Amino acid sequence: METLKPFLLVLAVIAAVSLACGPSPTEPPPPATEAPTDPPATEPPTEPPAPVAQEYFTEEFEGDISSWSKVIALNASEGDEDEAYIEVEDGRVVFDLGKWLIGYVFYEAYEYEDVRIDVVVENRGQNINNVLLICRSSDEGHYLVNIANSGLYAMYAFNGDTDNYERIADGGSNKIKQGKEINEYTLICEERDLKLFINGNETRVYTDNKFIFRKGNIGIGVASEDQLPVKLEIDSVTISQP
Repeated sequence: METLKPFLLVLAVIAAVSLACGPSPTEPPPPATEAPTDPPATEPPTEPPAPVAQEYFTEEFEGDISSWSKVIALNASEGDEDEAYIEVEDGRVVFDLGKWLIGYVFYEAYEYEDVRIDVVVENRGQNINNVLLICRSSDEGHYLVNIANSGLYAMYAFNGDTDNYERIADGGSNKIKQGKEINEYTLICEERDLKLFINGNETRVYTDNKFIFRKGNIGIGVASEDQLPVKLEIDSVTISQP
């Protein structure tokens, strides 16, 4: 019996080594694990594209109007620029002016040579006020038509070199709706001709052979005198080819 002990010891060592070399055939292998994956890359948020300025269109003053700028000037030395209110309200440009003031809005996105401007204006104040239509405004000068709600109109050329206005034509029209009414005024600048329409009626054609301004911005304005209130609302401006 003593001679069996070494053999039994060898069997025990072999069994222990076998257990250490691998898992028991009755035990399942450990589950395979997948390496973690990075989340998909996300594109940074992009800003919406800037609105594209238009050349010919109808402006109803809703949405982006960054291409329009406003200017305030004195109609006489007694005027106070702080008394000029020019803002967009409910899709309209509201001009609410104190005495002896002029307010303008200019479309600065394009310079035009030949152009037609149609403006729809509603008078919400008293009867003494003036609507101004401008074409070819540049450092060289511009053309301006002043239409008074009382029934008179005048055409001017502004000389940028002398900083002065020169009256080039004037007259009167019974087509202007006086009082708290809506009027549509049209100015066409085509080659050397200035054409004024009042509520669809051709009112005056003038040919300029002196200043001959070539191109520039268009603008709309309102001028007050010594009677208040002067409040007009621009419903829409249509810029088109003549």
